[in-house]
Amino acid sequence: MKRFIANFLLITFFSLIIINCSHSNEKGKENMNVNKENTAQQEKEFKTNPHYIISVKLKEANQELGDIEIELFPDVAPKHVKNFDSLVSIKFYDGTAFHRVIPGFMIQGGDPNSKDKPKNMWGFGDPSQTRVPAEFNKIKHERGILSAARSNDPNSATSQFFIMVASAPHLDGQYTAYGKVVSGMDVVDKIVNQPRDSRDNPLDKVEMTIRKK
Repeated sequence: MKRFIANFLLITFFSLIIINCSHSNEKGKENMNVNKENTAQQEKEFKTNPHYIISVKLKEANQELGDIEIELFPDVAPKHVKNFDSLVSIKFYDGTAFHRVIPGFMIQGGDPNSKDKPKNMWGFGDPSQTRVPAEFNKIKHERGILSAARSNDPNSATSQFFIMVASAPHLDGQYTAYGKVVSGMDVVDKIVNQPRDSRDNPLDKVEMTIRKK
């Protein structure tokens, strides 16, 4: 009788272990499925080229310059596109400026220093920012192309970007192009022709906000 009870308890014990293991495996499978779904959703999101709207105004004059719509290229520069998208999602660019404008060349912006730091610090960036490794590609730096600003280090791109107003072949393969303007080049032309100082900083702050379309 005692042996029967002991055997019964052992069988019950191992049955509980099997049930718990089975439940744990099922839960693990559920978590894996959720992760797969999340990954699939992210991949789906960037299979089609995402679009963003850059709204621009002259801050001191409180004058709206208009909107620039850009299309990004996740197929050629996925790391840069994801970096840009993550910054837009936290409204990082709101209040930053197009701090450097050069007619016949490009407009540059997206430096966090341009939110509230003195103008002589604009363009130098924040050393704590996440760096994005270079993704040089075959896209030519022609009018309307969006590309990543960087220092002499090819892998030093962060949040700053520039939009071409004319072709600059010397930048091809040296800077990561990752998007283009699909509408609003007239606004880009307004920005590049703003009165500027000797450092190519517009005299009136050209402020932006960016939203995903």
